[in-house]
Amino acid sequence: MDQKKLLSVLIPVFNEEQNIIPCYTAVVEALKAVSDEFDFEIIFTDNHSKDKTFEVLQELAKSDQRIKVARFSKNFGFQKSILCAYRLAKGDIAVQLDVDLQDSPSLIPMMINYWKQGYQVVYGVRKQRKESWFMNTQRKIFYRLINYLSEDNLPLDAGDFRLVDRTVLNQLKTLNDASPYLRGTITSYGFNQIGFEYERNKRERGETNFTFKSLILLGLDGIMNHSVIPLRIATVVGLITSLITTILIGVYVAGKFLYGYEWPRGFTTLTVLILLSISMNALFLGIIGEYIGRIFKQVKNNNPVIIERSIGLNA
Repeated sequence: MDQKKLLSVLIPVFNEEQNIIPCYTAVVEALKAVSDEFDFEIIFTDNHSKDKTFEVLQELAKSDQRIKVARFSKNFGFQKSILCAYRLAKGDIAVQLDVDLQDSPSLIPMMINYWKQGYQVVYGVRKQRKESWFMNTQRKIFYRLINYLSEDNLPLDAGDFRLVDRTVLNQLKTLNDASPYLRGTITSYGFNQIGFEYERNKRERGETNFTFKSLILLGLDGIMNHSVIPLRIATVVGLITSLITTILIGVYVAGKFLYGYEWPRGFTTLTVLILLSISMNALFLGIIGEYIGRIFKQVKNNNPVIIERSIGLNA
């Protein structure tokens, strides 16, 4: 009889005490379909929750040794929480999903079938989300903007619900990124990747911790991590502005000295030009500052996360 392979299920949590037990139950039920081929571990990464999340995880781990928990010393952010889970995974394959069950564990057997066909990355593409029109629209805009600006061909409407092979997990262990954007990073690795469409469920318990601000910050990480186009735009616009300014200076000088025009004292024109110059400088200095800030974080080379307490892990 062949030895079973190991599947790691990775679940980041932050203030999710109401969702842990339902999620665990759903995962265990879904994995019965592949129990002949796979053993599994469930790794929860707790981003320093303020509620009883860690206490619930402790009790759950006592009843099932397949449960492993890493509690961070503070909230390091969602992307770093996922990256830590990938690095802790010991499985031949790993699946990351959200604890609120918006990404259904029942899809995992199908993802494993794709993996058996030779795909090292299998990711979900959100065909429909049960959210407000505003949030759906904002997400679509962000995903398409990131893809347009990125030098990598990032899949549209794909989140972090994915299966990755041990080959990818080994690459993620070497990733040194102070501001990771994992869905883009994994795409940039190449390998055989495939997406599948699914309808994302509605959150049934608790409030989401992913706000509009979080979406904007995630979008910035995606753009800054995968594109230098904003810097090039700043350069091109700066050159165009300089060219136009040089031409206008030439026109004014020629009109004054060659044709004897007496130009009116253009207070409005000067004011508009000055304000335009100031606003453009502020915009492009902000873009440059975003990149410099990321360079600063990268040079500091701090640990991605600090694990304060762990259960079932050699961490």
